Amino acid sequence: MDVYILHLETATKVCSVAISKNGQLIALKESDDSEYLHGEVITLFIEDVLKQAQLSIQQLSAVAITSGPGSYTGLRIGVSTAKGLCFALSIPLISVDALYSLAYLAHQQHPHSTICAMIDARRMEVFSAIYDAQLNVLKPISADILDEATYQQFEPFIAIGDGAPKMQELWKNRNIQFETAILCSAKGQITKAYEKFNHQEFEDVAYFEPFYLKDFVSTAKK
Repeated sequence: MDVYILHLETATKVCSVAISKNGQLIALKESDDSEYLHGEVITLFIEDVLKQAQLSIQQLSAVAITSGPGSYTGLRIGVSTAKGLCFALSIPLISVDALYSLAYLAHQQHPHSTICAMIDARRMEVFSAIYDAQLNVLKPISADILDEATYQQFEPFIAIGDGAPKMQELWKNRNIQFETAILCSAKGQITKAYEKFNHQEFEDVAYFEPFYLKDFVSTAKK
């Protein structure tokens, strides 16, 4: 029996909705707006991808959601939408962390590189994680205040996500490549979510809460 998963990505200003069939992307709708419009567009995007995939909502096998970290408002909207669908359809909820799914997208383009995934958190603050070329974690998810020497010990690496552009000037003389076009997308969840579905790694729909990660740590210079 085919597995159809609806994927919702709402951790940043990007609102991204996708459908996968047996671990392969079959429909996608997303918007990178300067404002957080998730509440206004997410249900419309869900309707759109169902039409693209020529599916009824009752054919969905599960809903996958960004667990965080990221925007408080965006995560709340995504999770509440996912929970509503899971309750109504009696299907499981799957979570994938936003930084891993972001790094997965970069890994497709740069399979031999270390990836620093960064989500903007205002001023010089980011939520970040760093992964090696096999997507093993080198630096776990943390909330950091950045300076000119932050993450020096992980160079060379590729900086991605909406937290990367503000570091281009400060880090311009370091061994860092910037891929500022790689942003959060529901596409990045697909492989991990399908793997979790097959292993029945589901969240408790009633009690699941996003991972907000609030505390910021000023990183020491190396």
